[in-house]
Amino acid sequence: QVQLVESGGGLVQTGGSLRLSCAASGRFLSSYTMAWFRQAPGKEREFVAAITGSAGATRYADSVKDRFTIARDNAKNTVTLQMNSLKPEDTAVYYCTARNSPLTSTLGNLYEHWGQGTQVTVSS
Repeated sequence: QVQLVESGGGLVQTGGSLRLSCAASGRFLSSYTMAWFRQAPGKEREFVAAITGSAGATRYADSVKDRFTIARDNAKNTVTLQMNSLKPEDTAVYYCTARNSPLTSTLGNLYEHWGQGTQVTVSS
């Protein structure tokens, strides 16, 4: 059983930074691809960033490229999302997800495990 718990959300002003963390529990997680998705009120869920297990290859949505950085520590079973230069349009609930695959995907339905989410609010 894989469990994911997010932390680090909050309220920040435009241009500020936040660092989200995801603590994962379960076996063989180092082989899982991990990702962050987000969902704003009234909008569909969207892909943010992903990182593969062993190789640590990353993938980003165009909207966050060069502002967000995803990283993982397999020894600690944690995944982080460093978010810089935040904009009001980044306001959403952010979800940590895991996929038992060496490949990234932007499709949420391909990720088997989801955390409960953490709220990020960027004020203008």
